[in-house]
Amino acid sequence: EFLHLLPNGFSYPTTSTMAFFRAGYAVAYLPIHVLKREGESHINIWKDGVRFLLIIFKVGTLYSPLKLFIPISLLHGAIGLSYYAYTFITVGRFTNMSAMLLSSAVIIFLIGLISEQITALLYQDKSRK
Repeated sequence: EFLHLLPNGFSYPTTSTMAFFRAGYAVAYLPIHVLKREGESHINIWKDGVRFLLIIFKVGTLYSPLKLFIPISLLHGAIGLSYYAYTFITVGRFTNMSAMLLSSAVIIFLIGLISEQITALLYQDKSRK
C-alpha cells in the first residue's frame, strides 16, 4: 500500500511510520537491544545534517503540509506587518518590501492549502475506486 512512497535511502523507517500514522493504523514502539558499535562514525554533521533536514521537510510535506507551510507563512506575515509598522512610523508610507513580505505570506499559505489537497487525494480510501 505504501511501497511507492518509500525512499531509496535510510529514511524508510520514518517514512513508513508517518504513512501508517496518516492512514490511521495503530503503531507500537518496541525496544530493540543491539550490540554497541565499534569504530568511528562516518557521519559528517554538515553534509548529513543538511540531508537529514531535507528528508524531514520532504516527509513533513508528504504527510501534513500545513504543519510546515503555516508557520513559514505566519513568520513572513509577522515580519511583513512589523516592517510595515516600522516604515509607517518612520517614513509614513507602505513600502515595496512590506508588500512583498505580506504577499509571500499569502502565497506560501495558498501553496500549503494546495499541498494539503494533493495529500488528501493521495491518501483517500482506495477501496472507493
